[in-house]
Amino acid sequence: MAQAALILQELKRCKVTDVIGLPDNSSSALLELLRQDHSIRLHSVTREGEAFALAAGLWVGGKHPLVLIQNTGLLESGDGLRGTLLRMRIPILCLVTYRGYAKTQGNSGSVPEKLNAEVLSRPELDSVALMTEPTLNAWGLPFDFLHTDDHVSKIPRVLAKAEERSSPTVLLVTRDMT
Repeated sequence: MAQAALILQELKRCKVTDVIGLPDNSSSALLELLRQDHSIRLHSVTREGEAFALAAGLWVGGKHPLVLIQNTGLLESGDGLRGTLLRMRIPILCLVTYRGYAKTQGNSGSVPEKLNAEVLSRPELDSVALMTEPTLNAWGLPFDFLHTDDHVSKIPRVLAKAEERSSPTVLLVTRDMT
């Protein structure tokens, strides 16, 4: 698991100006630190699609925002992502908490590669976890994983990739931040 304080330090080093997101259990520690530390503005939204629109507006206005949402919200907000960040070629890093990842990893070998209704309805699996990576691939979004404190150092590289591509990138946070 990654410590929220280390993530916040890295975001400051990368000159992130704003974090836009919707609270979830996995990101609550980071959100609490952001509420206490006013060096990065925190913007809460009611739907994840709003996060992409707000991030686009901030970026156009010269800011360096980051989107912080859960994978369930990422899938829900696909058109907001497509219609703003992808279409406008806006280089935003999306920190996406990966609900169901650990459960899926615990069933390694038993998860079929082809998704269908039978697989997606299996009670021992979280269907959003099964759909996250295939969806990111279908959208052409590069992604990497943040599993532990050691992986916090990936943040600048994933941000640089977004700038290089003029397109959003995703860092999947696979465990609750502490």
